[in-house]
Amino acid sequence: MKFAILVALTAVAAAAPQNGYSLPDPSTRGVLEVVEVVPILRDDRVQEDDGRYSFDIETGDDITASESGSPDGPEGAIVASGKYSYTAPDGTLIEVKYVANENGFQPSSDILPELPQFVKDQIAKAAEEDALAAATAARDAELSTLYQRPQ
Repeated sequence: MKFAILVALTAVAAAAPQNGYSLPDPSTRGVLEVVEVVPILRDDRVQEDDGRYSFDIETGDDITASESGSPDGPEGAIVASGKYSYTAPDGTLIEVKYVANENGFQPSSDILPELPQFVKDQIAKAAEEDALAAATAARDAELSTLYQRPQ
């Protein structure tokens, strides 16, 4: 019995991949496929006590990403900016720069389509409505302090 267990363990060890990870392919049930492991060439991260941070990453397959941020947004919200790049399957280099703040995630890249005018109009209308709502709330708050019930 011990010999049979030893033979089984030896067979499993011999079948294990020497480099990379093995993941099962559903179409070839029971057959293992070796997947290439992409090395991380650079992974620099900084986290400050005041909430500021930055990172800079590069992989062996030419993916890069960098970002920095700080709690400078409204009510201490994080404001960030950064960029990332990679090579598309057709060989095209894709580069995206972005800002993320109180106005949301704002990417810019040659690969992104131009926003249609109706979308730009809707964004402008939403900004006007937000400004009106903020002004109304401020006015209501001011009036509530002026006209309080007598005590």
